[in-house]
Amino acid sequence: MQSVALPFELVIFGGAGDLSLRKLMPSLFCLHCDQRLHQTGRIIAIARSHYTREAFLEQVRQALESHLSKGGLIEQRWSEFAERLDYLPMDAKDRSSYFHLRQKLNPDISNRIFYFATRSDLYAVISESLRNEGLADDQTKIVLEKPIGRDLATARQVDERVRQCFHERQIFRIDHYLGKETVQNLLVLRFANTIMESQWNHKYVDHIQITISETLGVEERAEFYENVGALRDMLQNHLLQLLCMTAMEPPSRLDADSVRDEKVKVLRALKRWSPSLIQERVVRGQYVPGVSDGKSVVGYLEEAGVEPGSCTETFVALRVDIENWRWAGVPFYLRTGKRLAQRACEIVVQFKELPHSIFGPTIQSPMSNRLIFRLQPDEGIRLQLFEKRSGPGMGVRATELSLSPGRTRTERTPDAYERLLMDVIEGNQTLFVRQDELMAAWEWLDPVLEAWGQTDARPEPYTAGTWGPPSATLLLARDGRLWADMAHPVL
Repeated sequence: MQSVALPFELVIFGGAGDLSLRKLMPSLFCLHCDQRLHQTGRIIAIARSHYTREAFLEQVRQALESHLSKGGLIEQRWSEFAERLDYLPMDAKDRSSYFHLRQKLNPDISNRIFYFATRSDLYAVISESLRNEGLADDQTKIVLEKPIGRDLATARQVDERVRQCFHERQIFRIDHYLGKETVQNLLVLRFANTIMESQWNHKYVDHIQITISETLGVEERAEFYENVGALRDMLQNHLLQLLCMTAMEPPSRLDADSVRDEKVKVLRALKRWSPSLIQERVVRGQYVPGVSDGKSVVGYLEEAGVEPGSCTETFVALRVDIENWRWAGVPFYLRTGKRLAQRACEIVVQFKELPHSIFGPTIQSPMSNRLIFRLQPDEGIRLQLFEKRSGPGMGVRATELSLSPGRTRTERTPDAYERLLMDVIEGNQTLFVRQDELMAAWEWLDPVLEAWGQTDARPEPYTAGTWGPPSATLLLARDGRLWADMAHPVL
């Protein structure tokens, strides 16, 4: 029996936006259906659009119908969930409008959460308004979405102003990839099994690949994407967080600071960039017209809302080295992009080849094991091994062992936001990003952004529906390696 959350009041700035309707509302609805939310818990959405409460509820209902699996919207449950919801049309930059928010809040609720599903340049204004208007105290929690800032300088500016209003223990910097079951299972697989952790080092691992690929283009988010790009949108947060979870040392205990201490050590051990290293080990690309999911699609420059001649990258790949004893000499290859060949998120741990094979020519490919953590579209873990072929002789074939927990066809995999929203309500910061993590990530990536800003070179074009620009393939080929095959489904 899962525990029920504490009483709470959740206020979502940007509550009628894409993130809220696509992720937050469906996750909150599922938590409600699973009876995880306290019966008195309330949700107040704030946005500039002048909807009535009834019009907003209809928007939420349509979002649930679109984003939940077929049959997921149960009428009785929807009626109950709708009772939790309220809506306030309000401009978060207008400090005089916070008077109206005060009238919506229940003064008897101490577990109050403000979720900032807005641009990060509004975080400071909202934080200061909440404090100055007496709507937040030392028990209040705030949730900040990525990316926080555009570079190290702007991230520091936002962080300093927010932290003048809230203590670090009150700030939950969310990265929803950390809420995925497979990411948490990665820690269990490593730190609960000596057979695995003993192999998790430079003696046995050849290299590690981390890929987050999307088949979609920018869709209706061109205005946002033009100001962000693939590096800020995905690499500075999601990819680096997955890198930290993969490479970190065992924490002394499973509490928030112990886990995050080890993640910070990874970020600080990353090999620092020089101009020559950036040119050699960083690839940026931009998609041009092609075919995606069987349909012809336009290039990035033809997307509605994109500036003519824009140099915004829609693809980035790089080689990373961690300068410590565990990972000395083991490259990490990271890549992410839009309009790629397949939607996927995988961590591929490629082990070293056998020093000597006694099986001769019975198998054509090099004999090396591969451990794959797949986070999307279907979560799971599989281990590539070798076994004897049935029949005479000693023929060898590759096979895969599923390490995923068994699920029935009717069993639902909880969304990452469900786990993280519950953690915020309960005050558990383990799967959230600490301030020094955020700054360490920006410090490491800032030289790359500066180098791009000082060059006239355009991102390398790649055809939509492919795996990115040719230079991304050469990035590994120079080291005698290839990107892992992304086509195999999880067993």
